[in-house]
Amino acid sequence: MTGTGGETGGSSTPAAHILVVEDDATINAALADRLRAEGFDVTCAFDGPGAVEACTAGHPDLVVLDIMLPGFDGLEVCRRIQAERPVPVLMVTARDDETDILVGLGVGADDYLTKPFRMREVVARVRALLRRVERAAELARGGRVAHTHAGVSLDPSTRAVTVDGTPVHLTPTEFDLLDALIREPGVVRRREDLLREVWGWSDDLGSRTLDSHIRSVRAKIGSERVRTVHGVGYAFGPEPVSGDQA
Repeated sequence: MTGTGGETGGSSTPAAHILVVEDDATINAALADRLRAEGFDVTCAFDGPGAVEACTAGHPDLVVLDIMLPGFDGLEVCRRIQAERPVPVLMVTARDDETDILVGLGVGADDYLTKPFRMREVVARVRALLRRVERAAELARGGRVAHTHAGVSLDPSTRAVTVDGTPVHLTPTEFDLLDALIREPGVVRRREDLLREVWGWSDDLGSRTLDSHIRSVRAKIGSERVRTVHGVGYAFGPEPVSGDQA
């Protein structure tokens, strides 16, 4: 990644490159203008083929991707660009449908927004996602120890995950969420703590995002491995014999 902001105050840090993919020209322009005003370098695409071509040619640091596109849809765009190289994707959908959201997360999207959205929320999600990717790179360089529990192995240094010996692909966000849970197997992690640690949010506005990512992680590693503690949060593995540690 080339950075998380524009060149300000004499800093030599280059701006992060954002690809905005949206077929509505008005929304596309509004997103691009706001992100540029926030210091990002922005490229625009308006259909599926154009999005894949722009990713191949421009190597963006992050993609803001609408699902409903001409040519082929955003889900197919996500599949193709993730097959080429991993890139963070903020998916945008007009359909507040859990199935669509889970499919999007399943093909490699890291986060999602539903229309209508506020521009400041888009900016906040973009910045948070870029921070997570940068933090993941730092942790990998730091040589964090691997974890193995209940048939799941997770290695922060390589960002690799196996389930019962079989490699499983997780998005950066899914990896960070699983890492936060597996580091303390059996211990209940509160929702607000997970939102703060994984997403960098200080409020509960991302509760639906957390729940969707939990469902996606469960689908990939086995639903029985992540336990819900209603009204509190989530835990990896069964409840400790000594009782709830939340």
